[in-house]
Amino acid sequence: MHVPFQWGSIALYCVRIAGDTVYTGIFKTAYFCYAVKETGTKGTLELMKYAVLDFETTGNQSSDEIIQAGLAIIDEDLKVSRVYSSYVKPGIPIPPFITGLTGISEDDVKDAPDLDEVMMEMVPLLDDAVLVGHNVAFDFNYLQSALDKTGYLPFTGRILDTMDFLKIFFPSLTTYQLGMVASEFGVEHDRPHQADSDALATALIFLKCLEELADLPLIVLQRLSDLFAGEDSDLGWFFDAMLQEKEREADQSPDGYTYYRQFALQVEDWMDIEPARNSMLGNPLRDVSFEQFMEQVREKLRAKLPDYEEREAQNLMLNEVTRAFDEDKHLLIEAGTGTGKSLGYLLPAIYHSVKNDEKVMVSTHTINLQEQLRERDVPLLTEVVPFPFSAAVFKGRQHYLCLRKFEHKINRRDFATPKEEVMTAAQMIVWLAHTETGDDEELNLGNRGGDFWETVASESDSCLGRSCPWFRKCYYHKAKHEAGVADVVITNHSKLFTDIQAGHQLLPGYERLVIDEAHHLEEVAGKHLGLQMKYFTVVHTLTRLFKDSKTGQFPNLRSMLQQSGSEKSAEWCSVIDGLYPTLVDVKENWDRLAELMFTLMPERSDAAPGDPGQFVLRLLPQKKPKAWDTLAALENQIFVAMGDVLRKGERMINELKEDDHDYGYESLITDISGLLKDLGTEREALRFFIKLEDENTVYWIEGNGNYRSRSLQIFAVPIDVSAQLKGYFFDKKKSVVMTSATLSVDKSFQYMIDQLGLTEAAAEDRLITSMLPSPFNYREQALLVIPRDFPSVKGSVGDDHFVATLVQSLADTAVVTKGRMMVLFTSYRMLRQVYDPLKELLAGQGITVIGQGMDSGSRTKLTRRFQGQHASVLLGTSSFWEGVDIPGEALTSLAIVRLPFQPPNHPLVEAKSERLQQQKKNPFMKLSVPQAVIRFKQGFGRLVRSSQDRGIVVVYDTRILESYYGKYFLYSLPGPKMEHMPLGQMIPRISEWLNAEEQ
Repeated sequence: MHVPFQWGSIALYCVRIAGDTVYTGIFKTAYFCYAVKETGTKGTLELMKYAVLDFETTGNQSSDEIIQAGLAIIDEDLKVSRVYSSYVKPGIPIPPFITGLTGISEDDVKDAPDLDEVMMEMVPLLDDAVLVGHNVAFDFNYLQSALDKTGYLPFTGRILDTMDFLKIFFPSLTTYQLGMVASEFGVEHDRPHQADSDALATALIFLKCLEELADLPLIVLQRLSDLFAGEDSDLGWFFDAMLQEKEREADQSPDGYTYYRQFALQVEDWMDIEPARNSMLGNPLRDVSFEQFMEQVREKLRAKLPDYEEREAQNLMLNEVTRAFDEDKHLLIEAGTGTGKSLGYLLPAIYHSVKNDEKVMVSTHTINLQEQLRERDVPLLTEVVPFPFSAAVFKGRQHYLCLRKFEHKINRRDFATPKEEVMTAAQMIVWLAHTETGDDEELNLGNRGGDFWETVASESDSCLGRSCPWFRKCYYHKAKHEAGVADVVITNHSKLFTDIQAGHQLLPGYERLVIDEAHHLEEVAGKHLGLQMKYFTVVHTLTRLFKDSKTGQFPNLRSMLQQSGSEKSAEWCSVIDGLYPTLVDVKENWDRLAELMFTLMPERSDAAPGDPGQFVLRLLPQKKPKAWDTLAALENQIFVAMGDVLRKGERMINELKEDDHDYGYESLITDISGLLKDLGTEREALRFFIKLEDENTVYWIEGNGNYRSRSLQIFAVPIDVSAQLKGYFFDKKKSVVMTSATLSVDKSFQYMIDQLGLTEAAAEDRLITSMLPSPFNYREQALLVIPRDFPSVKGSVGDDHFVATLVQSLADTAVVTKGRMMVLFTSYRMLRQVYDPLKELLAGQGITVIGQGMDSGSRTKLTRRFQGQHASVLLGTSSFWEGVDIPGEALTSLAIVRLPFQPPNHPLVEAKSERLQQQKKNPFMKLSVPQAVIRFKQGFGRLVRSSQDRGIVVVYDTRILESYYGKYFLYSLPGPKMEHMPLGQMIPRISEWLNAEEQ
């Protein structure tokens, strides 16, 4: 009910909601009123109206102006009742970049109403509304400025951000970019970056969030309301009001959830999980050959997938893997994109495991591939394999949530940075109602969420085991149990090596192993069999023990001891008080040591700013840097002080464990005990590193310019891991199958045989090698072009002539291919030289240029942006050479600026080269060329990802034609059409080839 009091041109409104007066406001013009923050009693959301706002502007500075306004009104019945839209005439020109992004030109706004007129139409629509926006702070600032410029009082109502709602109610979304979310939700969003289309899409997404919220049990809302209660925020007000709504509902605890200790969960007691064929009598594969088994599978595949057709390469792979398992041999098998290699090894693994009743282990390099096997391949196989089987995914322990730690953290509000951590906790409370695995890969935690996760991740040193109240619901123990009863276990390379280091305590026993993405095995082995430690590894351990007198596990224990009434509590409290100054000293010395180490490092030319290896220094045992004695003295102070903390801390913890009284701090003691173990490990690692004693180890430090000493990483890696790989795998296991799209160099596996320690197995006829034919018709699908008169370049920086020629050629190619182009560099400096001039040349053509290190965002974010924009060119360095999957239209051409040789001065490459020279071998041909060829093949593999893809590869490095080693690169490719020509003929040829496809 509205009651206006009027004098002159000012109206005071009171608004009644659910019987209580809650909103009041005085504004310039009569009859306009905003929903002002509550002045007293609580309101409910029954009569809530939302105004969803979006502005398009000339930029994002305070001096920029609005060029279009969009407002979608959501009425009390939660339906969009109106969408308002208007161009606005700005007082400044619209930059070309904004026109490219929004499609709004000077012509669109030249006859548009001015800001005063638009605000006069918008203000009544904001009457009594809660303001909603996607990244609302941006639009809100422009709204306040517009109200001020046109003589209205500022908006003082409630403000909600759909970004917050998406994070909380859809914690597994991989992106919060409006267009991507709209497409994920099936929401129409036909004109991205137009204010009315953005406002409507945001409104529909907001309604989706409200639907999701309405379906959650009361207990989840109570948790969310409690979480935000301490914050005087509009989000807190919103959850409080929603909780009151929910409390009026009849069904507050819907079915489909497990309710335990005030949480709604999806996880049942894992002890009830049984092996897949527990109730079956006899073995379903007795007297069934692999061919008969495969015929049954194919029959089911044909019934399920009407367009299923057998692939020659996949059949060859099925037979090779089966042969290796049957004959107890190892197998190196190169299977290019499109082979269907996942099924090529999973079907023999299932067959062998079930028939012989012995587990087969499968290992991937990336978590992405592990997820793909879980989400895509295993569900398909479950439908087509003619008997029940189980394939369990088992990751490193740190990927699983510890429910005890999470509960403890939430209940104690143990938040290091309250604003961010409350949001992360809210995400996770909702996620717990959905997740069956408790695996962090399902969560999009954002930048700071990783620190939060570290404090609640499962770890062996702080596990209470069977005495934990959460044991039967524990995600890690569930995963371990599932792996124990599974036929096939899907793990990753990291976990394989962690298991070796833990004396094979982590993974179930296995005799047969499949290693996918095997070209990474050596690199992962080096990292795990060596030492890798970050600046924050030590800092996190220290701050989790003690940050200040109120924060950290020691202060938590101290306050519990004070309340416990134990006779010895005063004595223990004084021990804790004595540890604080020592921990502060350790932290200060570690900061100083990291700072000194950072100053030793020179910058690398081929790395992008913010890349982990932007600054690198190799440390030679026989030639230590001048300042090393100072560093060693600092490390010694840290070593002694840490030793003191460990001695006193462990003695106290042991006494507390022996104390009979149960004061409820058992879980806290377990956590502290785990942290002290971590501290001990870090102390020993730092000592090993500073000594620089082992001649078979390469030592180096890395960092980046963004975070300087806080980005420090220290490495100590074995120069050659082949002997260890041989000892751990090829001597011990009956059969190891290694597969990847890139294992051979110039049609030979010798490089991989040497690197992985397979020489002896090959000599004893225990190794099978196989190169599968490609299922794609590369001669028809890919054209490789080399401009033979292209200028050459030495080093990582191009001269003016080289850069100008490259920029012009890239721009011409991008115009012909309508963007959809990825350019791979080996040096970040060169990328930077090309970025601005290329951007300028293509701006007029409506083609966006996205540059790694130039535009903010991770590799995934940049790739997503590239896929989301119709015409764009993506410039990337090292990390883009592989693992970027862009099938279909989004990628039509790939430009390779330089052959991807690793910088010869990278510490590990340098040490391996020295080792080869000592053996009288040529490091360039034995190491540099094979590594570069494998990376070149990975780069080439970005282009054709399906039998429908067609594309162009341009190689600007003429060494591929002129040098004696160039042939290794060309011969290693899977047979694209290759042509070389003068630069002037290249664009017409590309154009002709692409047009032939369209015709």
